[in-house]
Amino acid sequence: MRLVTAIETATAWLAASLLTLSGGMLTYEVVARYFFNAPTIWAAELSQLCLIWACPVAMGWALTHRRHIRVTAVTAQLSPRLRQWAEVLSILVILVFSLVVLAYGFEIFFDSFERQRTTGTMLDMPSWIPEASVPAGFALLILSCLTNLWRALSGTLPDEEGVME
Repeated sequence: MRLVTAIETATAWLAASLLTLSGGMLTYEVVARYFFNAPTIWAAELSQLCLIWACPVAMGWALTHRRHIRVTAVTAQLSPRLRQWAEVLSILVILVFSLVVLAYGFEIFFDSFERQRTTGTMLDMPSWIPEASVPAGFALLILSCLTNLWRALSGTLPDEEGVME
């Protein structure tokens, strides 16, 4: 579980860095375009790439730290035992969904990789680079689901305190 925690932390920092980098690139583009009348051909596409990768790679961290949107109106009324089983059920639903998305996402990524598709933009980047974010992100989410499922079954999930509703 320590390895999964280390991976989740590293990917959360990667996502934060990518979001920061995206903001920097967009700021540069705005300044270059509107103050110097010299737009770039790379800033918009590379900032989109950063955003495309940032969100999926952080999903596992968000699951473990209980930062996904949660509706607790019903589960807060349940006994601790039933709340634990509701948590197990929700993790299983996320796990099954993630497995399906991983399978289809990998198929799309691999097809683009084999066919050498490109984005068709001025940078003409290979399409598989942004498409790889889906199977990579959902593979990380599956890993987090498995560890959180273990925690839920053993009753060692973090408390709901401090979680925004």
